[in-house]
Amino acid sequence: MTFSPSAAAAQASRFPRDTESRASGAHSTESAVIQVRGLRKSYQTARGSLDLFQGLDLQVEVGELVAIVGQSGAGKSTLLHILGALDAPSAGTVYCASINVASLSVHEAATFRNREIGYVWQFHYLLPEFTALENVAMPLLARGEQKLNALAQAANWLREVELEDRSDHRPGELSGGEQQRVALARALVCHPRLLLADEPTGDLDNTTAAHVFGLIERLHKSHQLTSVLVTHNMDLAARCSRTLRLEYGQLKALATAPSTSN
Repeated sequence: MTFSPSAAAAQASRFPRDTESRASGAHSTESAVIQVRGLRKSYQTARGSLDLFQGLDLQVEVGELVAIVGQSGAGKSTLLHILGALDAPSAGTVYCASINVASLSVHEAATFRNREIGYVWQFHYLLPEFTALENVAMPLLARGEQKLNALAQAANWLREVELEDRSDHRPGELSGGEQQRVALARALVCHPRLLLADEPTGDLDNTTAAHVFGLIERLHKSHQLTSVLVTHNMDLAARCSRTLRLEYGQLKALATAPSTSN
C-alpha cells in the first residue's frame, strides 16, 4: 500500500481546527468536545434485533476526565468505537471534537482519527518488527510528516512517558507496562484533542496499572486533553472528574465513584 502526502493534506483540510471553521454548519456549535443525543445502536442476530443503546445521551466538556464503568457486554467499548469513528450509530447524533462523526466517509474517518483522536486499547497493538521509537512515529508518518521530524517528535513523547532509554527496543523486549506506555505515547504524538482509553490498565498488575494511570492523569492535565476512560477498576474511576455507569443502554452518573480499597 502506498501513501500519498498530497492526498493526506487534501483530507486534512476537511478537519480544520480554527474557531471559524468549527462554527460552520457541518460542525457542532456547542462548547462540549463530545455531544451525543438519542444514540441507538442495534445489531441483527439470529433471534432478532439486539438494541445495545436506547436513546443514550452524553456530553463531555473541555478538560474533563470521564470514567465509564459497567458490566462486561454493556456496550462500553462499542460506545468508544462510535465516539472514535470506528463504528457507526444506528440512529441519533454524535459530535466528537466538533465533527459529526456519523457523516464521515471511511477515508474521512481515518483522517479525523489521526488528527483529533488518541486511542489506547487494553492490548497495545504495537507493530512487533519496529522499535518503540518507530511505533510512536507511525501516526505522524501516516499523515505525511518527514521521517526525521516524526522520529524527533516520537523521541519527545517517549521522554514524556519515561521511556527514552527504551527507544530502540522492539515490543517483545518491553514489559507489559512499558508496552502500554509506548502505546500511550503513540496515541498522543499527533496532539489530539480527545483521548479515548479502553481498559488501558486491564492487562496490568495493580502497581503497574497505578503507574500507567498516573501518566494518563499527568498528560491529560499538561496537554489540556479531554479524556474518556473505560475501566472496571473503581479505584481508578474514583480519580476521574466524574464516573458514569453504562447499563440497560443508558448512562447514569455516579455521585461518588465507589472505591474497592479497604
